[in-house]
Amino acid sequence: MNNERIQQLIRFVQEEPNEPFNIYALAMEFLGSKPDQARIYFDQLLAEHPDYLPTYYHAAALYADLDKRDKAAALYEKGINLARKQTNQKTLQELQRAQQAFDDDEE
Repeated sequence: MNNERIQQLIRFVQEEPNEPFNIYALAMEFLGSKPDQARIYFDQLLAEHPDYLPTYYHAAALYADLDKRDKAAALYEKGINLARKQTNQKTLQELQRAQQAFDDDEE
């Protein structure tokens, strides 16, 4: 985790609060070292920018890692539906593979 980069990203979020990429970048910066902090930013994205497709893959995986399986399953499903709606085949396939691995892990 790079504190200087985090401070810069926080400034970006403050300067452009309606730009989802800045919040996403901040969530990703925290993902490896402070997952609870990353979850806060992913939740913010899901609430304020529900059409920002990149959120779903990483947020669902994070919730699965946090053993919040119902939330993870719901996010995979929402992400898949959004990818279909946006006709984004690459992300659709990535989400479907991740969902399948997640489902296989439950068995």
